[in-house]
Amino acid sequence: MDLSALTAGVFRDNGSVLLALLVFLAAGTLAFSAMAFMRVRGAVKRRAVRLTGESELKGNPQRSLRYSSLQAVTQLLEYTTKHYAAANSENTAALRRRLTQAGIYDPRAVGYFFVGRTALAIGVAFLLFLFLPLFVPAGSSFYWLMVIVGGIAGYVGPSMYIDNRIKARRVEHRGGFPDFMDLLVVCADSGLSMEASLERVGRELGDSYPSLCANIHITNLEIRAGRTLKDALERFADRMALDEARSFATLINQSIDLGSSITDALRVYSDDMRHKRLSRAEEKAYALPAKLSVPMMVCIFPVLFVVILLPVFIRIHYGTF
Repeated sequence: MDLSALTAGVFRDNGSVLLALLVFLAAGTLAFSAMAFMRVRGAVKRRAVRLTGESELKGNPQRSLRYSSLQAVTQLLEYTTKHYAAANSENTAALRRRLTQAGIYDPRAVGYFFVGRTALAIGVAFLLFLFLPLFVPAGSSFYWLMVIVGGIAGYVGPSMYIDNRIKARRVEHRGGFPDFMDLLVVCADSGLSMEASLERVGRELGDSYPSLCANIHITNLEIRAGRTLKDALERFADRMALDEARSFATLINQSIDLGSSITDALRVYSDDMRHKRLSRAEEKAYALPAKLSVPMMVCIFPVLFVVILLPVFIRIHYGTF
């Protein structure tokens, strides 16, 4: 009797301890139930594998939903690529050239582009259609205007992304092309052929200019596959999207046709590339003061005026002169 009264008094005085104990028991029961459920499920799966045979499951991947989804997406991409290639070959070739210049070498990239552009346009417009009524009254002219603008933005977005990638890679190519020419001259002076020089230079520039190195490697693979040096260099210039690369391809082709020394031509062209890079650096340096004038007028001069004229204004206002 005394023990029960003491226990009741303890639990009555420590209600928080009782609550914590009940929460602990509930959490433990839930955790053990989840563990038991996972264990039973694993045992059932192992038993099913033993009954049906693991080889049968591996030999029939068509039964999985993931395989069916991949097959549907692949068929959609193939149909899109064939449709646009047959319907408008010139635009498709131009798009493929842009994708190559952006560093996208997948042969199904055209299909990915058209499917992604359509899906992005519909998806952005649909999201605005659903969530824009939270901020703008539904059915108004501004509401439908924003939905249309969202669809247009989703439609134009992939093209803008490709253009930005082309610009970024072009900047890298233009910065690394003089180094590429210098190393090519060194390799040519050492007696290596043009093919061996390209392969060697591609290995040396891999860490500094990965995009340029990738284009050089593709050119080497094309030469190994049987393409002539002229065609490989012309395709190299198309992928680079640089006037310097096109001039380089023309220079090498003319040297081969005329039988002149490729080493001398490369040396002259390398000096020209070095001077062009120095000229671009000087142009940027000379343009820097003009570019800094606007931030100085907007951000620095007002602060200087306040610092200089504020004490004078305070003295005039309070008549302390």
